[in-house]
Amino acid sequence: MSEFVTGTTFGGAIWTPSYVSNINQRNCIGCGRCFKVCPRDVFDLVEKDEVLSAEDFGDDYGDFEDDDDNSMVMSIKNGADCIGCEACSKVCPKDCFTHQHKAAA
Repeated sequence: MSEFVTGTTFGGAIWTPSYVSNINQRNCIGCGRCFKVCPRDVFDLVEKDEVLSAEDFGDDYGDFEDDDDNSMVMSIKNGADCIGCEACSKVCPKDCFTHQHKAAA
């Protein structure tokens, strides 16, 4: 018996889903690729200043809030709907995603 939730592919191979647990919003460029590829409506683009502020970055990033070219970042809207396919990580150009396996019940 597996210690993690597992599934079976069409070909019969055992597969262990890895569910999104975090997005590094400091690295996120708000490109929306993960949003477009997600089959379950897990993500949402939000205003950068809703989740981040210049204080989060210290003096080196004092102009962070003035960056009009990148005013949106991705957030997890419905994490419980994630099916663990990791498609979001595969399309992310900035490697922003952290995933984890779910313990079997």
